[in-house]
Amino acid sequence: MRPSTLITPIPPGLHVGIIMDGNGRWAVARGLPRPAGHRRGAETVRAIVEAAPDLGVRTLTLYAFSSDNWRRPEREVAALMRLFRAYLRGETRRLMRNGVKLSVIGRRDRLELPVTAAIEAAEAATAGGTTLHLRLAIDYSSRDALARAATAVSRDGGVAVTTDSLGVALGAAYGGGAAAPDVDLLIRTGGERRLSDFLLWECAYAELWFSDVMWPAFTAQDLGAAVSDFHSRERRFGGLVAQPVQAPAARAV
Repeated sequence: MRPSTLITPIPPGLHVGIIMDGNGRWAVARGLPRPAGHRRGAETVRAIVEAAPDLGVRTLTLYAFSSDNWRRPEREVAALMRLFRAYLRGETRRLMRNGVKLSVIGRRDRLELPVTAAIEAAEAATAGGTTLHLRLAIDYSSRDALARAATAVSRDGGVAVTTDSLGVALGAAYGGGAAAPDVDLLIRTGGERRLSDFLLWECAYAELWFSDVMWPAFTAQDLGAAVSDFHSRERRFGGLVAQPVQAPAARAV
């Protein structure tokens, strides 16, 4: 029998992924058009980005627009694209001041030129950030990213498809530079309980935290509660938690 594998302590600097769900429903519930919810959601992004470093988060990946979201009404998609462009242009200086490095993961060939130009400008301007790595997933599909990465590795003659080689290829498959560390904590707002094709590889051992709060109403306090709950959990990664060695009981004389 193989000896039990002991886990190592959680390294400093969490990777938190967030599925920002509920923007449209938040707006509809208030008699507002759905784009109003997305605009309010962008304000929440700012608050969460500013709060994350103080909670020990060093990588924050936000699911902004999935590849399946192209199926939404054309007007809503157009409004989202305008919002992405406005956010990237308007927040770049704030990100730079706060030491935030911005990367965008996802396909870019289907985005309009003004959006891709805003992405490239924001990435270049914030490249030196060291406080937080903010990753926005736009036109992103985890399954498609995995397929692209596997194809890239298989085409590289003599390179076996291993977890390491696939992880490296995955980092390059959709931009965003090198592969990010595995997700420690995955949060989904809006009351749903599914991953929706988000960071499937990176979330292999992620702790999951679901909130009924719609994204526009999500606060820094909610993020803090999720992180606090994360730290209360026991993470074994398939092994055993190291137990303190107990001294043998004294023998009676």
